[in-house]
Amino acid sequence: MTPRQKRMVTVAAILAGVGIATAFALQAFQKNLLYYYSPSQIHAGEAPSARSFRVGGLVQNGSVERAPGSLEVRFTLTDFANTVGVSYTGVLPDLFREGQGIIARGRLGDNGVFVAEEVLAKHDENYMPPEVKDSLKPHADAATAANQGST
Repeated sequence: MTPRQKRMVTVAAILAGVGIATAFALQAFQKNLLYYYSPSQIHAGEAPSARSFRVGGLVQNGSVERAPGSLEVRFTLTDFANTVGVSYTGVLPDLFREGQGIIARGRLGDNGVFVAEEVLAKHDENYMPPEVKDSLKPHADAATAANQGST
């Protein structure tokens, strides 16, 4: 081999290594992405059933049910258009309550109930997670317009 051919083989090997490393990094990144879905998107079947994702909305009033002698809690999330049942086993955040915006991370169960691994609640009176606010806005605007039109 000539020196030029050796350099070309070395450059080709380096490029192949960088390409393989990039492919592995992108694959790992894709597996760790957590997409956000609203209850309406879950109801429409847009949410994946085989991987974790986040769901957010308001905890529906009167929907929180605690299993006696257990840390299991069931509640319903709403975006004012659709609802999704959520099951969570663990200690809920101190700020968790009915009528509050939350985001839960987990998977959709076989029975259509979202099985949460983590529940996050807003941290003060004025904050709502941007994803929740964006998914509630179209439905809240429609409800407000309907209420103003009926007066």
